Amino acid sequence: MADPADIYRSLPIAHRADVVVIGGGPAGFGAAVAAAEEGADTLLIERWGFLGGTATAGGVNPFMRYMSGEVVVNAGVFGRVLEALDERGARGGRDISDRERRQFDPEVLKILLDEMALAAGARLLLHSFMVEAVASDGRVERAVIANKSGLQAVEADLFIDASGDADLAARAGAEFEMGRDEDGLCQPMSLFFRTAGVDTDRLPTYEQINELYRPEKAAGRIDNPRDDVHGAIFTTHPGEITHNATRILAHDGTDAVSLTDAELQGRRQIRELMTFFKDKVPGFENACIGSIAAQVGVRETRRVIGDYVLTRDDFEQAAKFEDAVARGCFSIDIHSPTGHGLYGQRMPEGDWYDIPYRCLTPKGVDNLLVAGRPISCDHYIHGSLRVMPIAMSTGEAAGVAAAMAAADDLTTRGVDVAALRERLRARGASV
Repeated sequence: MADPADIYRSLPIAHRADVVVIGGGPAGFGAAVAAAEEGADTLLIERWGFLGGTATAGGVNPFMRYMSGEVVVNAGVFGRVLEALDERGARGGRDISDRERRQFDPEVLKILLDEMALAAGARLLLHSFMVEAVASDGRVERAVIANKSGLQAVEADLFIDASGDADLAARAGAEFEMGRDEDGLCQPMSLFFRTAGVDTDRLPTYEQINELYRPEKAAGRIDNPRDDVHGAIFTTHPGEITHNATRILAHDGTDAVSLTDAELQGRRQIRELMTFFKDKVPGFENACIGSIAAQVGVRETRRVIGDYVLTRDDFEQAAKFEDAVARGCFSIDIHSPTGHGLYGQRMPEGDWYDIPYRCLTPKGVDNLLVAGRPISCDHYIHGSLRVMPIAMSTGEAAGVAAAMAAADDLTTRGVDVAALRERLRARGASV
């Protein structure tokens, strides 16, 4: 029987670049923009027909916390995205207590990300899914992608895995972990949806909605394992609400069969919730489903084992590192893998933890960086750094580092981290 690696090596090279980024979500977008702006020929490969990942296809809204007190913890490319949303009147929302103004219009964001990526000089390849890697002697030789053109091989000097699930890293042989230590269970998934036609002036409070929800759940009319229903997240449009209210337990975001069932469960839960909202909650009488996310929201899958593993202790100590390339201040936010409750731990106002460059360098591979939620960390601090502002910041750091390595024919570990930090500061990143 033929060796699959030989088959993949025989594929014609469809694309070649200095830097190839797998995944066009917040991390991959940040990486591609940064690498291209720093002079690298950059190819961004994305499975959907648009960029944004969880922010667009996943329906996740709003951005999570990116300020700690008066300190802007996530800036750089992410800050430029916020400014561009402001210019288009596509950021804000009804919740005036949110001084960070984290809500955004995802449809405007799709167009904005296209324009920013192209303006940076990145090349885009949409509707393309990474399926395999060919690696030897600690280097990724090529990534194999599938799209309407068939199976194709892609070569680069440097690769950035921003797939969200460390797909490229895992297939290249990098070490990784999944889930919590005691049983390997990952955080549950959620399928986001939006309702339209809501009379928001008549909405009850969060607790009042849950006083209506709990009897329905106790009576078996709602099968959702959540103990309560998330409060209303107002959008940038009148009468529209985003809901983070589904909970899909014990599913594996790296397994196609499990992902399929997660999508089906999510839509069943949405149907139940809509019946509850319309029948029991004032303001929803004339509401309808405005949209259901194109993909289920996966909070946790693989976490690579890098040269440093960021931990809960680092969060609690607000750890600072000499090789820091990004920061985080969002709370540790862990939805129980078994269904009940939520574990939260806040960062003190005005403080943050650093993310060292060593968390982006997976052990055993010399021309691959990982950005976004699969970076090297434990289950607990992953509950903080998995969110979009931090993902875009680690992506920007990976993009600049990859461009530096490509320019000087270096491995990822050969990059001058002090110079990398200076470049990030010059770009406006918070380092």
